[in-house]
Amino acid sequence: MKTRDFIILSVLVTNMAMAQLKKVDYKDNGQILSGFSASPKKSLTNKPGVLILPAWKGVDEHSKEIATKLADMGYYAFVADIYGADKRPKDTKEAGEKSGYYKKNIKEYQNRISLALAELVKQGANADNVVVIGYCFGGTGALEAARVNMKVRGVVSFHGGLGKDASREISAIQPKVLVLHGADDPYISEKEIKDFQNEMRTAKADWQMNYYADAVHAFTEKSAGNDNSKGAAYNELADKRSWEAMKLFFNEVLK
Repeated sequence: MKTRDFIILSVLVTNMAMAQLKKVDYKDNGQILSGFSASPKKSLTNKPGVLILPAWKGVDEHSKEIATKLADMGYYAFVADIYGADKRPKDTKEAGEKSGYYKKNIKEYQNRISLALAELVKQGANADNVVVIGYCFGGTGALEAARVNMKVRGVVSFHGGLGKDASREISAIQPKVLVLHGADDPYISEKEIKDFQNEMRTAKADWQMNYYADAVHAFTEKSAGNDNSKGAAYNELADKRSWEAMKLFFNEVLK
């Protein structure tokens, strides 16, 4: 095959995959939220769905890429908009402020997750056959979905924050929990890890926590570069291993 023909074919294949993505506007009272839906060409049995909670900058190319990839595997996928269509962070400073707000005002975060779950079901997913996955800030959100027993079968946190306000009561957790964690993540303290694990035990949760060697924060994000000294960097092996762990988890928890 000539190089030019190969490039054209590659572009066509990419465009076919991306065509599965559909922008979906929905509301939280007067706030317009803009998420993205990806529907499978051929759904798996019982129409499983995956809600994707993006990292601290909100809806991004990475989360949309994950949605497309999941749809290609037969899942209904939906990328949640937590901040609002006109409130996306412009830089890391704003991202820190906005994600910090929702971590502090946790009920508002939980509400935005619930609204996105409803949209996933509207797009065709079986309401009784859903999991939530999240990255970084979104990983924190995935754990919140479990903490308040949203109607999901399981949650997966990729390099997410594990902590919660110590004054909050620990209740029994029904959804199964999978945490995929960089062993060298400088942003998650040993105390936070220990407190989280004790929380899971107290909540009598069915939980797992995988550690990945030489992985720091954001190890699934190619845009993070590969310099571990910055605290956030891509790790190809950890990315692949964590994805495979997620697939095994899906096989277990989804009908």
